Amino acid sequence: MQPPAAATVASAATEQPVTLPPHGLPGLLVLPPQPRGVVLIAHGSGSDHLSPRHRHTAQVLAEAGLASLRADMLTAQESLDRRNTFDIPLLATRLVEAAQWLQQQPGTAGLPLGALGASTGAAAALLAAHHHGAIRAVVSRGGRPDLAGAALGSLDIPVLLIVGERDTEVLPLNEQARQALGEACELLVIPGATHLFDEPGTLEEASKAATGWFGRRLGGG
Repeated sequence: MQPPAAATVASAATEQPVTLPPHGLPGLLVLPPQPRGVVLIAHGSGSDHLSPRHRHTAQVLAEAGLASLRADMLTAQESLDRRNTFDIPLLATRLVEAAQWLQQQPGTAGLPLGALGASTGAAAALLAAHHHGAIRAVVSRGGRPDLAGAALGSLDIPVLLIVGERDTEVLPLNEQARQALGEACELLVIPGATHLFDEPGTLEEASKAATGWFGRRLGGG
C-alpha cells in the first residue's frame, strides 16, 4: 500500500543546518521536493531554533510542500542580556537579514515568502514584514502582535492571529491587534488551548491552520 502523499513529502524533505550572515547565527532549513513557498519561523523569548514546537510546525509545512527556515535571532553574547529578547526592532532586523539570505539561496530564491512568529517573535515577524516588502503573509501563534506598535496600522498583507482559548492574558491583546490590522487580518481561537498549546491536539490544530493560511497565500493551495 502506498503511503499518503503528505507522508511521502514529509519523509522526502531535507533538514539542513545553516549559518546565517552577518552574525553567524545557527539555523535549520527544511526543504521539501519542489517547494512552492518558504516560511521564516521566529521563536519567542526563552526559546531558540531547536524548539520542538517549531520543529513540529516545520514538519507540517513540509508536508504541504512549503520550505521553512528557523534560526536563532541573537548571538550567544547578546542572549546574556535579557533585554535583547524583548528588543523587537533588533529581532525584526535579524528576520529581515534571514529573509534576504533566503532570497539568495539556490533552493529558496524566487519562492513566495511568509513569516510565522510565536510570543515576541510574532511582533518581530510583523515588524519585519513592515520593513521588507517581500514577506507576503504572517502568522502569529500565541504571539504578542501588540509589541509591533504603529507598524500594525500600515500593514496590508494577510495576517492570521492564532491564540489559545485559555490564554487569557494574550487573547485580548490579539483582539486589539486584529482591529489595528484591519480587514486582511483574521483571528483564530483554538478551543481549550493555553499559551504554549500543550494540550493534546492543540498544537497540531494551530500548525495545520498556519499551514493552510500560507498554502493559500504563498503556494496557491
